[in-house]
Amino acid sequence: MEAVGGVFPFRDVRWDPDPMLEAHPAVRMPVPVPLVLDNGSFQMRLGWACPEAAVPGEPLLQFRSLVARSRGARGGAGPETQVGNDVGSPEPLRWLLRSPFDRNVPVQMELQEQLFDHGFQRLGVSSQGCVDHPIVITEAVCNPLYSRQMMSELLFECYQVPKVSYGVDSLYSFYHNKRQGWPCSGLIVSSGYQCTHILPVLDGRLDARNCKRINLGGGQAALYLQRLLQLKYPGHFGAITLSRVEEILHEHSYIAEDYKEEMQKWRSPEYYENNVHKMQLPFSNKLLGSTITSEEKQERRQQQLRRLQELNARRREEKLQLDQERLERLLYVQELLEDGQVDQFHKALVELNMDSAEELQSYIHKLSLAIEQTKQKILQAEVSVEVDVVDSKPEIPELDPLGSEQSMEDVESINDFEPLFAEEQPEVEKPVTTVQPVFNLAEYHQLFLGTERIRVPEIVFQPSLIGEEQAGLAETMQFVLDRYSKDQQEKLVQNVFLTGGNVMYPGMKARIQKELLEMRPFQSSFQVHLASNPVLDAWYGARDWALEYMNREEGWIIRKDYEEKGGEYLKEHCASNVYVPIRLPKQAPRTAEMSASSKVPGTATNSISEQT
Repeated sequence: MEAVGGVFPFRDVRWDPDPMLEAHPAVRMPVPVPLVLDNGSFQMRLGWACPEAAVPGEPLLQFRSLVARSRGARGGAGPETQVGNDVGSPEPLRWLLRSPFDRNVPVQMELQEQLFDHGFQRLGVSSQGCVDHPIVITEAVCNPLYSRQMMSELLFECYQVPKVSYGVDSLYSFYHNKRQGWPCSGLIVSSGYQCTHILPVLDGRLDARNCKRINLGGGQAALYLQRLLQLKYPGHFGAITLSRVEEILHEHSYIAEDYKEEMQKWRSPEYYENNVHKMQLPFSNKLLGSTITSEEKQERRQQQLRRLQELNARRREEKLQLDQERLERLLYVQELLEDGQVDQFHKALVELNMDSAEELQSYIHKLSLAIEQTKQKILQAEVSVEVDVVDSKPEIPELDPLGSEQSMEDVESINDFEPLFAEEQPEVEKPVTTVQPVFNLAEYHQLFLGTERIRVPEIVFQPSLIGEEQAGLAETMQFVLDRYSKDQQEKLVQNVFLTGGNVMYPGMKARIQKELLEMRPFQSSFQVHLASNPVLDAWYGARDWALEYMNREEGWIIRKDYEEKGGEYLKEHCASNVYVPIRLPKQAPRTAEMSASSKVPGTATNSISEQT
């Protein structure tokens, strides 16, 4: 986005409704083409696993993982329910928006079903009855078995899919970016909308035991930035919406390579002026009173003048009363000296913060003159004839009534606060015109983004900035590496891979390199790689896997597996989680339980035997 006159406008882009697509003939081959679904907590992406020559090799649909359902809509996607990009502008419906995710784990399957229905229908797949395409879907690393069980139940029971494959989004991105000569091991740093994960990969397989999660991502950064700006600009509290904050976060924030050093730079006024970003909030340039007639304007001026005269008269009377009370007190102190009460006189001088009787006498004289001047002003105001404001003063630019009243009050207040002891000048010698500041409505509706540009993304490295008692990204990386031998650490740091939408800040790669340089041994080597497309590479990797394993059994869960082994069952592959089956505790034989209970006094068995 380019700045206009050094000011960046808000785009306030509305979400365009998703198009109604028709299934391409290439996906209706005798063998159905797999449907690739990147089920993210921020956005859902759908497309076909076809060669790029047949179908565009990119997600055909991308929409936010949100459902806006009014209170009257219960169950099903009725006319009161809006899904994904059909919401249009999210702010009017912000309080109605719901997500199926708890952090990065889907738990509300009713909302998840509505997202699936929306995506399948827009993609040209009939979701009524069955979806006869294999599905490759992403899930969170170390996904809870209960969540996978509900997801498998939804896909197999509701949509009757033939087979399903689960994979980790960051692992798909890792293998999609794997270039010639890349090692099979690496340390994946995946930072998304809700969480940040550190995933060690050794010899091509995920080491799930040493994965770590930080409960911070782009969503928490957006909320933090919104709070900062709303506290900084309370007058624009309602205009600082979450959508505008996300726009600021995506386009104007960056990661500082050295946070403390960068904050010191912002202390310089010159650095601030050169690097501050000004954001223009929308506003109306129409002034109040611009449609009234000249007679109404004249009457309004007369009313304002009368109100100002009454206000100034009241202020003069209050000022006169205070000055008279103070003069009476000073005269009382002077009488103490005349009566010979020297000790009480000096004590009263100390309370008045005066040094001598001469200073007291001088102050009494000046205060008496000020009182006389105030009385003269009040007398002149009572006997003077009202003068037309248009003939006696230059015309004031048309502002809103409150602004005009405030400006005239300021002018009168300046005249009131003239020195008490100066000689009153004749009225004709006073300046008739007063330079009034021109109120710039556009500047009032501007947000100045200074240190917020680096403070907000920094929470991933310093969660304490928002009060979170968690380790930051650098400390967590160090913790994970310390769990391995030196040889394994060397293998991992040779391929530190950054993926996820929250790593797209400028300076992220340089910051990770700096942190690794500080934590690694002297003169040791490491490599940091950034995903070619941190947002979409998970979908591209899932598509690549589906094309390669389309006709294999590895990684696919068929309906027979689901029925026999349960919904939590997972077939592992190179980009999947590690399957940990549920181990139920073995129950003791019933006969042993009965014999054991018969030996314990007071049990039900003993009681029955005693009764018999």
